Amino acid sequence: MTTETAVAIVLALASTTLINVAYLREHDAAAALPALSLRRPLHSAATLLSDRSWLMGFALETAGFALYVAALALAPLTLVQSISAGGIGILAFASARISRRRLGRHELAGVIVSMLGLLALAVSLAGGTDEGTAGSLGKILLWLTATVGAAAVAIALGRTFGGLAVAEGVAGGLFFSIGDISVKIATEGGARSAFAVGAIVGYALGTALLQLGYQRGGALTVAGLATLLTNALPIAAGTVVLSESVPSGALGVLRIAAFVAVTLGAILLARPDGTPGEHREVRDRQSRPRT
Repeated sequence: MTTETAVAIVLALASTTLINVAYLREHDAAAALPALSLRRPLHSAATLLSDRSWLMGFALETAGFALYVAALALAPLTLVQSISAGGIGILAFASARISRRRLGRHELAGVIVSMLGLLALAVSLAGGTDEGTAGSLGKILLWLTATVGAAAVAIALGRTFGGLAVAEGVAGGLFFSIGDISVKIATEGGARSAFAVGAIVGYALGTALLQLGYQRGGALTVAGLATLLTNALPIAAGTVVLSESVPSGALGVLRIAAFVAVTLGAILLARPDGTPGEHREVRDRQSRPRT
């Protein structure tokens, strides 16, 4: 393992810790605010920015994002995202502690699987890492366009079948993945620095959708789904679009298993065993009038 890779791992771990703690603060703050709406973006933004608790959470998220960008400049996208995926375990433990409840079976299983995945990833690093190629512009744009389409479909299905909290978590994660992939491409410099625009748009829409989801659902469900997609899609994009390879032999198999484990852990954590009190709280938020 090179010094740059080691530094990137530390930065990624610090980043995912700050971001997941920030998600909890933002959830609690947004859930207590008047109903937000994408139809009134300026009013909704002003409502969020006027709340000190939400601003503190957003400041933590911004600091975590800065560390994430630094990690991406030093290591492949798939490696950084795999480490970040383990942050959902932090989200689960912190969520349970704040709400003074025990982790459910799915949540506990998700934490264990995610941590095992991170351990497998650490062992697989003995085989080195590969930055891959820059990737063709056509493939990159096709991937990002398909992600936007998937987010639109998720919102439409949520409105049709009455699962907006889940749909907004999914769509938020999809847009965050656009931001993450765009950041990696922008760090290549030159003309590709223009992808910084994609990062700004992706993160802005992802943040907005998460706040709406927070008003309708629990932090672990909404942020858990968002985290799953935020990490799983860039990992896939790193391999499919940017040609970031994995080691050969047993270490390669172990790294693939690590990617699968952190993704499976996120899926389990996105299906929390909610308590009756939590369900009542979610129903209360869902019954609020929307503007």
